[in-house]
Amino acid sequence: MKRSEINAVIKEMEGMLREHRCFLPPFCTFTPEDWKSKNHEYDEIRDNMLGWDITDFGLGDFNKCGFALITLRNGNQHNPKYKKVYAEKYIYMRDDMYAPMHYHDYKSEDIINRGGGVLQIKVYLDDGKGGLSDKDVEVQSDGRRYMVPAGTAVTLNPGQSITIYPHLYHEFHGVPGTGNILIGEVSQCNDDEHDNFFYDKRVGRFPAIDEDEPPYRLLCNEYPAAEN
Repeated sequence: MKRSEINAVIKEMEGMLREHRCFLPPFCTFTPEDWKSKNHEYDEIRDNMLGWDITDFGLGDFNKCGFALITLRNGNQHNPKYKKVYAEKYIYMRDDMYAPMHYHDYKSEDIINRGGGVLQIKVYLDDGKGGLSDKDVEVQSDGRRYMVPAGTAVTLNPGQSITIYPHLYHEFHGVPGTGNILIGEVSQCNDDEHDNFFYDKRVGRFPAIDEDEPPYRLLCNEYPAAEN
């Protein structure tokens, strides 16, 4: 992705958050210059990858595939220094985008349509070999349990949610023409480096970046180390 594209979508998401009166913690507004003076009191942000995260999943077409997200809070199952056992995110998608099919080995999560357009989550069970099972899927949504055929796109209008449990393949889609979408995620600790398993093996979690302009915000994997 071009850095100019990343900067633009961060500003776009900031506008969506303002529209829905969702306020961010201070670290989400730090500039790259600010980060040069942030020492070990901010290690939780560095160690647990809090903050901005923009990805095209390595496929090179953010206008079609990708999303912007902010990790607001997160524990760390690999570091006993951090006691939180949960994570929370905001995710932003345009209504003509998708995020590719994947599952988590460890994490359970609720995906919540916080506002804007209509979100669809396509679901399959893992067949145990990394493929898609043709078995029916039990959906857990806002206190309701029901069965759907494999490959069903579960529709989430604003306010609705779905629970994604381990080894449930899921793929995000915006419904074209309904408006851009602000998504919430509440989950167990998030580990993007080890707990994302994509059906399409070409997919990567973090993009390569073409530095065509200076960064507006640093991404969660770009923070400088503390000096003191």
